[in-house]
Amino acid sequence: QVPLVESGGGAVQAGDSLRLSCAASRGSFANYTRGWFRSQAPYKVREFVAATTRNGGTFYADSVRGRFTITRDIAKNEVYLQVESLKPEDTAVYYCAASATESSTRMMYARYYPYWGQGTQVTVSA
Repeated sequence: QVPLVESGGGAVQAGDSLRLSCAASRGSFANYTRGWFRSQAPYKVREFVAATTRNGGTFYADSVRGRFTITRDIAKNEVYLQVESLKPEDTAVYYCAASATESSTRMMYARYYPYWGQGTQVTVSA
């Protein structure tokens, strides 16, 4: 059983919005940094999208800053990614992850996240 479960993906038009959710299927990640990554093809490196620390700090990739918003509900043990003004280049499988790191540098790299979900597909057509 994977520790994290994503939902909310789908096929949309350019300019549309989606809200991705990430729930913990087991364990508590309240004290973890929670991140979102995406991969545009199988076995490609997972690209950092956004992260939020246990204290509420938020970090974004330059490509999504201003369009994507990461939030978390500690009571529900869930993290969300509001994605707006979607572009065809945002098409990817989106993964949520959890890490003990609070380094603003390390949180941008998938290798520092030991806990992952299986991903949710977002497809944006022009």
